[in-house]
Amino acid sequence: MECGDEFDAENETARGSMWVLDQKLDQPMDEEAGRIKNMYREKKFSALLLLRLAFQSLGVVYGDLGTSPLYVFYNTFPHGIEDSEDIVGALSLIIYSLTLIPLLKYVFIVCKANDNGQGGTLALYSLLCRHAKVKTIPNQHRTDEDLTTYSRSTFHEHSLAAKTKRWLEAHAFRRKALLILVLVGNCMVIGDGILTPAISEHGPIQVLSASGGIKVNHPKMSSDVVVLVSVVILVCLFSVQHYGTDKVGWLFAPIVLLWFVMIGGIGIFNIYKYDSSVLRAFSPVYIYRYLRSGRGEGWTSLGGIMLSITGTEALFADLAHFPLSAIQIAFTTVVFPCLLLAYSGQAAYLMENKEHVIDAFYRSIPERVYWPMFIIATLAAIVASQASISATFSIIKQALALGCFPRVNVVHTSKKFLGQIYVPDMNWIIMLLCIAVTAGFRNQSQIGNAYGTAVVIVMLVTTLLMILIMLLVWHCHWMLVLLFAFLSLVVELTYFSAVLLKVNQGGWVPLVIASAFLVIMCVWHYGTVKRYEFEMHSKVSMAWILGLGPSLGLVRVPGIGLVYTELASGVPHIFSHFITNLPAIHSVVVFVCVKYLPVYTVPEEERFLVKRIGPKNFHIFRCVARYGYKDLHKKDEDFEKKLFDSLFMFVRLESMMEGCSGSDDYSLYGQQMGASTSDCDLTFSSVESIVPARSQTQISNTISSTIADIEEDELEFLSKCRDAGVVHIMGNTVVRARRESRIYKKIAIDYIYAFLRKICRGNSVIFNVPHESLLSVGQIFFV
Repeated sequence: MECGDEFDAENETARGSMWVLDQKLDQPMDEEAGRIKNMYREKKFSALLLLRLAFQSLGVVYGDLGTSPLYVFYNTFPHGIEDSEDIVGALSLIIYSLTLIPLLKYVFIVCKANDNGQGGTLALYSLLCRHAKVKTIPNQHRTDEDLTTYSRSTFHEHSLAAKTKRWLEAHAFRRKALLILVLVGNCMVIGDGILTPAISEHGPIQVLSASGGIKVNHPKMSSDVVVLVSVVILVCLFSVQHYGTDKVGWLFAPIVLLWFVMIGGIGIFNIYKYDSSVLRAFSPVYIYRYLRSGRGEGWTSLGGIMLSITGTEALFADLAHFPLSAIQIAFTTVVFPCLLLAYSGQAAYLMENKEHVIDAFYRSIPERVYWPMFIIATLAAIVASQASISATFSIIKQALALGCFPRVNVVHTSKKFLGQIYVPDMNWIIMLLCIAVTAGFRNQSQIGNAYGTAVVIVMLVTTLLMILIMLLVWHCHWMLVLLFAFLSLVVELTYFSAVLLKVNQGGWVPLVIASAFLVIMCVWHYGTVKRYEFEMHSKVSMAWILGLGPSLGLVRVPGIGLVYTELASGVPHIFSHFITNLPAIHSVVVFVCVKYLPVYTVPEEERFLVKRIGPKNFHIFRCVARYGYKDLHKKDEDFEKKLFDSLFMFVRLESMMEGCSGSDDYSLYGQQMGASTSDCDLTFSSVESIVPARSQTQISNTISSTIADIEEDELEFLSKCRDAGVVHIMGNTVVRARRESRIYKKIAIDYIYAFLRKICRGNSVIFNVPHESLLSVGQIFFV
């Protein structure tokens, strides 16, 4: 018999059988586990299906990167072109930037570091959390590592990976610094997603560049009209977000494919018509000559050239939608060659028309296809914004899973693809910020500077995380790690130094936006960690509850009480606080803990863990629901049904296990681990002090007789208790800074965190709890 629920370090070692189910009950368990594991490996697709997925990926993944020709040359030469050789040098930089960063680094290296198909910096962080103890909220148990999706590799104790792991785990400061680095990268992604209308990766600037084409044929049109058109397009774009990317994916793919084909064809036409000598830019010698000459503002113009690779981060963040092989096929066969032809064609046109650099893209379009191309450019820009906004939603969802963002409503728009979500609150906030940036700047060059600053910081963060991935996960030789770091950092630090020179020319915008989101994430995460530490330190033992004695007059009332807690072990403080002030508990009590793990998903078969707490006739259980950062959110409509199904299954299996095992610790779909705890000798002398409720109803009499040890089937007892009513007990914890705290801590906790708590969604809404069955328990603690 299990004898309490204390989970200190010593008990953790001695009680390795927690959450286990005897393997004898289910002979084909190994086959089932193998089936689940195979389910989450990348499938082998037929050639025809791969081509179809590659085609569809164009509309979701490559819209951002593909619309870069709209604005690159203008942002590179905002003050005009002095010498033709500058055009060749800039083109050479664009060619090799596209080759080194999107093609080699991301498509063939970084994308392989995905977390079972999930991309983005938070996916890289989840990989690191599984291979090193760097997670800042210590709510994991070793049974979590037995999940079929919790894949991890082992390494030798004296290897470089082991030394790196020990170095990361040695100090809390390093773990916090790693988390902040990840959050900075994600905040920058949100920041460039807000930079409005028409550039590339996360949204906005693309629409402004496309709409700007109207002025080519109508030069007298004021900038106010162009901005108005851009705002209308943005409002329409954000208004259709709730339909989800799955429904519009097939519509977007033909548009983007047509865009790539046309810019590639126009590029070939311009090379043939104007100056084919620009093809000599494929020689890297012209990069050296361009930087050495110092013409065209030399070094600072790199900020504009860097815009040719924006959208690469969206490629990685949107990886969940398609298999890696499909993305690689689309990039190498369509995206990469068409972009090279498009830039080469614009360069050939500018060789004879240097004065047209401001409208280089539209000026280089043959007159016969101008208006069709303008329409396609606008549609392609909108598609690119759609992809990046969806990536921003995914980032918010991942931050929620890490406890780094206030609780917001997350709507899953597709049951087939876990990554396709919609966040209404963030959608409208991003729209308002996008419109503000569009109306405030109006100058495409300034928005380009702002956008470049955000993108290069995201790339630097990805590089630093990839160094750790190559060491801890891939176990690469240190020479390969050094080579990757050197090539990546040389290119990215060069661009970073260039965009820093333009911080005062618009580059400060993403820094301000990202800083605001970073403050929100850090403050919320700090409050979450402190609240969890408070729960851990103030939890009570079952022995204390069982020893309350008759003096308190503890009463069992009909029904089931679901006590929500963040703890996966121990009795939460809100429960003891509740029965101290109101000495009555339900006939059945279930401590419910919902937690996220550093995995992309938890299979339904392994999601719920159930165990019994205390003696059998006490009817207290614990249920832990585990989710990955790409799973459906806590408020599954059938969450309560799944919870009770798991509870009933546990009781049924427990009755079958009687006489087969000395342990009372079970999980529904695990395997037996370690020794049993049958040698526990603590007795429950105070069970008699638990007084059953007196009632003339049949349900009350049944409950009383059961507690009085009259034999009755426990499943029937649980069913009757459920019919009697289910009450959801939730803690309403208020966090306050101590009087002696520093001023910045008081501002963070008493104002920022308190404000975020007021505006975020409550737990009752997240768990879809009916108002009439909610019981809130208030408590205050100081940090």
